[in-house]
Amino acid sequence: MNEFVLTARHALGKKVSAEALVAKDGFSARYDLNRLQGVFSRPTHKLVGQSYKGRILVLDTAKGGVASAWMLHEMQSRNMAPVAIVFNTVNPILAQGAALGGISMLAGFDRDVTEVVPHGSFVEIDPEAKTLRVLRMSVGESTPASFAHGQSETSPVHVVPPRR
Repeated sequence: MNEFVLTARHALGKKVSAEALVAKDGFSARYDLNRLQGVFSRPTHKLVGQSYKGRILVLDTAKGGVASAWMLHEMQSRNMAPVAIVFNTVNPILAQGAALGGISMLAGFDRDVTEVVPHGSFVEIDPEAKTLRVLRMSVGESTPASFAHGQSETSPVHVVPPRR
């Protein structure tokens, strides 16, 4: 598969690369995560049970306010944070929280990022260039058009175990 690049309108942080956790779902550090275990814990979240530590989260939108923002900083201080967060839409408070927590962030794409970035793929985030580059697809996947990440109850989310 050839790598592909998406360009964001909003970006902050440093260049990072990691496995992507992708779902057409929102993100609230306060209500969606078990910050002590480093996993998604809200039973109705499409990534429930998955570890976010050291991964790049690719989600539809940021939810919440000040609590989510300071929780990103707290998670980073305990080495329990994602390395980056990527959204279709983000609010200013969560963007400030990502900056405070030292977590790279991209948001605002021309295409729905949750539909074109494969779950489990290896991606690079470059905030200076405002780009998300898919470097390697997840096992068994071939083209971005073949993905449907949490678009409906019948759309599969392909879970790839973390590399150890």
